[in-house]
Formats: sequence, C-alpha cells, structure tokens
Amino acid sequence: MKHFLSFLKSKIFLIQIGLALVAVVLFCFLVLQWLKGSTNHGEFVEVPDFSKMSVLEMRKSVENAGLRYQVLDSSNYNPDYPRFSILDQDPPAGNKVKSNRKIYFTVNPSGYKKVTVPDIIQVTQRNAASMLRAVGLDVQRVTYIDELGRDMVYRMKHKGKYLKPGDKLPKTSKIELICGNGTITGSARVQADSQ
Repeated sequence: MKHFLSFLKSKIFLIQIGLALVAVVLFCFLVLQWLKGSTNHGEFVEVPDFSKMSVLEMRKSVENAGLRYQVLDSSNYNPDYPRFSILDQDPPAGNKVKSNRKIYFTVNPSGYKKVTVPDIIQVTQRNAASMLRAVGLDVQRVTYIDELGRDMVYRMKHKGKYLKPGDKLPKTSKIELICGNGTITGSARVQADSQ
C-alpha cells in the first residue's frame, strides 16, 4: 500500500494524468467541431407558408427551400380552399428548421365525401330534416302534395331526380322533401264511399 501511495505522488503518474486530461479535452473539442459541421449548427431555414398552394407549386417551393415533404391523408373538403391545395402544414409557416427537414401536409380533396341518404320516408318533416342534417345533407325546400299524413315525407328529390333511401350523395347536398298536406285525395274518397 505504501508503494501505491508513493506512486500516486510520483512525477510519472502526474504527467500521465495530465496527458490523459489533455487528450480527453482535445478529443471532446474535435467531436464538438465535427458535430457543428455535420449538423449545420446555427443554420436554419424558415418554413414558407404553403397554404392554398397547389400540390405542384408546393413541391417546387419545398425543393427550393431545401426541405423534404410528405403528404398526409386528405381531410374533409373545405370549400374555402381550391381543390387539391394545401390545407395545413406541420411545422407551421415561419418556424425555423434545419435544412432537409420533412414538412407534413394535409391536402384538400376534390370534393365532399359521399354520404348515404337515410330512410326518412313516412317520417315527419321535422324529424326528417334532423336526420338529414345529422349525415351532412340539407333540406332545400319542401313541396306539398295531396296525401293524408300532414307534414309526413312521402318522397325525396335531388336536382329533379327521385331518391331512394341508401342512395349516395355528396355531403352538403340539398334535398327537396315531398310531404303530405293533410288532405285526402279524390280517389281515396271514392274508395271509402264505395265501401
């Protein structure tokens, strides 16, 4: 043990420790310099605003900015934006990112997705309107015909064509409801009188 303690106090040991410390500091300095150069430390690219750009315009802008991109799934159709244009981006415009960073985009689809027309035949006009709104359709107007059920839906039309429950229409389509006005038709009266 005495020899070990005397070795720790010797000049040779202290010189070896000093050389080891210098080597570690030099190694750390060189690694940090290499990291600065390979990670472009302090060099940033400002993310441009891609909103409302078409996909082709976005591709050119991304390449010019030295970035990469990935188009995520299209979201719900937004009529305020052109078809196939950028709705959203991550990271947002104005953020500073490293060059070659991937930007994620959400694209506006070509139109509204199609929804199924619910079965609203023999349902009151008020309930039918609620059921249509629940799936994303709207009532354009209500037309009345001579039928006994007052405000009862007997038929549906879209752009002049009759609809059946289960038909597919683009979301936000306008439907015409054909409802009864509460009067008995002449043929029904004749049949009732003859019995």
